[in-house]
Amino acid sequence: MELILIKDVENLGFKDEVVTVKSGYGRNFLIPQGFAMLATDSAKKVLAENLRQRAHKEKEEIDNAKHMVERLKDVEIKLFAKVGQGNKLFGSVNNADLANALAEKGVDIDKRFIQIYGGTVKALGTYSAKIRLHREVSAEIEFEVNKENK
Repeated sequence: MELILIKDVENLGFKDEVVTVKSGYGRNFLIPQGFAMLATDSAKKVLAENLRQRAHKEKEEIDNAKHMVERLKDVEIKLFAKVGQGNKLFGSVNNADLANALAEKGVDIDKRFIQIYGGTVKALGTYSAKIRLHREVSAEIEFEVNKENK
């Protein structure tokens, strides 16, 4: 089933994207919740016209996202957590913790657009994450989880 997203949907896409999903997910969740609408031929034409009109603004957003990627290359992120035996964390480090660490460095990114490879972090070490800044621009960052000193 093809749908046009009305709002950003985590792990699916951004507003005004045409996505293909299973029928039940679209019919029972996305459409009733107001996240998407059916991608009929006329709706696709309207979407194409709207995107054409917003092309200049879109270019500016892409340039800002690319600038943000350059800023992210210079940011070194170290997270600290309580550790038990064998370098295993008490709890875990997730995308919200990473978003907070980035905010402390002056880079505000919504936690919904951060994806840590392998899910949540449960041990000390160096990890990678993907940050989607725009539907066409994403960045890879590395961060380190260290032992909290107390």
